[in-house]
Amino acid sequence: MNVLEEYQQKLRTPTEAVQMVKNGDWVDYSQTCSFPTALDTALAARHTELKDVKIRNAISMRSVQTVEQDPQGVAFTYNAWHCSAIDRKYIDQGRAYHIPMLFRDCGSYYQKGFAPVNVAMVSVTPMDRHGNFNFGLTNCCQQAILEAADTVILEVNTHMPYIYGMEADHIHISDVDAVVEGHAEIPTVSSPSATAIDEQIANRIFPYLHDGITLQLGIGGMPNALGILIAASDLKDIGMHTELMSDGYLTLYKSGKITNKKKELQKGKGVFSICNGSRELYDFLDHNQDIISAPMSYVNNPYTISRFSDFVSINSCIAIDLYGQVCSESAGTRQISGTGGQLDFVTGAYQAEHGMAFLAMASTFTDKKGIKHSRILPKFTQGDIITTPRTQAPYMVTEYGIANLSGLTTWQRAEAIINIAHPDFREDLIKAAEQQKIWRRSNT
Repeated sequence: MNVLEEYQQKLRTPTEAVQMVKNGDWVDYSQTCSFPTALDTALAARHTELKDVKIRNAISMRSVQTVEQDPQGVAFTYNAWHCSAIDRKYIDQGRAYHIPMLFRDCGSYYQKGFAPVNVAMVSVTPMDRHGNFNFGLTNCCQQAILEAADTVILEVNTHMPYIYGMEADHIHISDVDAVVEGHAEIPTVSSPSATAIDEQIANRIFPYLHDGITLQLGIGGMPNALGILIAASDLKDIGMHTELMSDGYLTLYKSGKITNKKKELQKGKGVFSICNGSRELYDFLDHNQDIISAPMSYVNNPYTISRFSDFVSINSCIAIDLYGQVCSESAGTRQISGTGGQLDFVTGAYQAEHGMAFLAMASTFTDKKGIKHSRILPKFTQGDIITTPRTQAPYMVTEYGIANLSGLTTWQRAEAIINIAHPDFREDLIKAAEQQKIWRRSNT
């Protein structure tokens, strides 16, 4: 049987394919742009006949019908490795749960049997003449998911860009149980506009950058502001090695700043593991030999990152306390995002010969009542999740400056952190540091 015949033999409607799901199954939707839209809709239609089906996903970019159509969670329990705004809403409503993880280890959870998969449903490119389906925008841990699955259902999408991979970038028709053809547009994400504070923070970090660095950028207004600064600067020969590729990198490619010529690994090629952004970004990536995808187990491995001599990692955080503990994923016990790859890159950048990791945030936020609060706290007491421990806290950045916490005593940390706090809160922070016996008052 040739591959076209096998394809036709395994071709199903979404309604037919989801009959493979049974009560009590674990169903995996992979992550972000690999979300199987047609299959999710078809599975949701079975909400009156199924019970206790557990679904895994991450970074949902459109409404999840298995959640929407089953508001009481009788048929489906939705679980997210990492939260988008949609996932956060579901968790806030008590209709979903978070799965703590390190991105570098996500594939191993499947490989070691900690995350069983009865049915995997993922969106892929159309099959090529050799019988292969490219994973497109999501490399991540997709191969580990599919290899762990008892049943594999692919949702073919003609809108998915074809992206060359370093490894783990495709699956053959012979390893597939069913194929459906879906034609939903790949979800896009608009880049948030940079605020004045984002621009101030970007200007604080910019002097630390130089020609030939390999750069990992997180997402948000501040990284976008920094991307604009780099694009307009004289910097050259930047390299890309990042867990998530967004439009900030597209700006750098279009300006000619990224060449990947100075990288120690995958020289001449930018590397990412997952991608979401604009349609322009997706079209830019399609069959682009300058860029390759790779698994998180490689991209986010601190050993991999340490092999770049000049690696710079720039991510955001939510809050920090006077001990240097960093929260980047929750507000109290409310889940906002996830650990993701932050600790991976903080660890790897520190191990690189000239590596630097920056964690940035505005010094304050204003609540719904118009009251301003400091993001720098005396100590965490409301259940905030510690994403980066104080022992690994790197360069911390606000609009008021940069504090390199490596090697500092508790009193030195308190001073350095208070120095980048909003001036309105510094005296109260000093009083708290005194009460906590971590204040030496050497610079006041």
